[in-house]
Amino acid sequence: MAALNGYKDIIQAAISDFKRNKVRTFLTSLGITIGVLAVVMLIALGLGIKNYIREQFESLGSNLITVLPGSGFSGGGGFGAGLVGGGAKFDEKDIRELERIPELKYVVPVFFKTSRVEANGKKEFAYIRGVNEDFFKLRNVKVIRGRQFNASENQSKAKVAVLGYTIAEKLFDNPDNAVGKTVRFDKQRFEVIGIIEKSGNNEQDLGVVLPYKSTYGGINPDKTFWGINLGVESEKDVEIAKKKVKEVLLKRYKEDDFSVAEQTEILSTINQIFNILNSVLVAIGSISLLVGGVGIMNIMYASVTERTKEVGIRRAIGATEKDILLQFMAEAVLLSALGGFLGLLIANIIVILVRPFFPLSINLLSVVITLSVSSAIGIFFGVFPARRAAKLPPIEAIRYE
Repeated sequence: MAALNGYKDIIQAAISDFKRNKVRTFLTSLGITIGVLAVVMLIALGLGIKNYIREQFESLGSNLITVLPGSGFSGGGGFGAGLVGGGAKFDEKDIRELERIPELKYVVPVFFKTSRVEANGKKEFAYIRGVNEDFFKLRNVKVIRGRQFNASENQSKAKVAVLGYTIAEKLFDNPDNAVGKTVRFDKQRFEVIGIIEKSGNNEQDLGVVLPYKSTYGGINPDKTFWGINLGVESEKDVEIAKKKVKEVLLKRYKEDDFSVAEQTEILSTINQIFNILNSVLVAIGSISLLVGGVGIMNIMYASVTERTKEVGIRRAIGATEKDILLQFMAEAVLLSALGGFLGLLIANIIVILVRPFFPLSINLLSVVITLSVSSAIGIFFGVFPARRAAKLPPIEAIRYE
């Protein structure tokens, strides 16, 4: 009980000192506040992006297989060429061969590029995607105005386009006005025949979906595809379908030239990437915490110098080295904890304000880690000035001017 009262007195003394030096206390803890804010926001950003991508993949269902160039997603882990380009260049011969696999319900070639789309005197950034008519069923894409294109329009290379809701809104103010109008990009004109339901997915909402054969020529001169999406008839056939897809592609390409992955494998690889990315971001953010800790150490050294005579008087009336050490340690830890709490509070406010526009996320683990680290910094950087204060000879301390 006596020990508890002693700790209580030490904390009350530290708080009294903070109240006497409010500005210095605020500025000292500001470094830790900024550090904690940086670390928590970087973690929130990484978690938000990771959750967003996971939700998008899960919304596509479990019967989807993706074929990509490079070996990036093969084997359900690891990543490499497939994420940065290289590998096979798929073409229509691959599509025809894959369509012969009985377990596959949909075979959708995907050509992809970004471009500036012009219409109605405006020019906006958009994601251009060349696919076949099965794309809409395979990806659960709903056309809410007009219609989607059909197989006949793909075969005839018709210049028709289905716009995402947001790009239609940007170009024509109201998506209802877009159907029947013309959009231009890469020196070609396309008639807008449909508008896709708003999804919250930028790639879809800012997308322009074309029949893939209509991209041949100026937009896609090589007549190749970025990847191939495959829909399997039944979930139980996914593994056998993957095996047959590999066998078909190995007739034209080497094993390292392509990856055949189902949703869980792609998500596993993406999770690995984001875990590494988060670690790097947290390491960068931690530099701010280190700078804040150095600031606390400097202020604590200055405080020991200012209060040398006070330390001498306390030692003369019976305070032990341990009492003095605990007093200054408590001040350093409380400064760090105060900075950590303020950083966490500001981070939560920012997350609440930004979440309607972007899925930032804070989890309990990041809160525990950042508060623990900020407290540890207080102990680490506070111990040196505290030891100096505790070691001061009482007589010399009292005489100090």
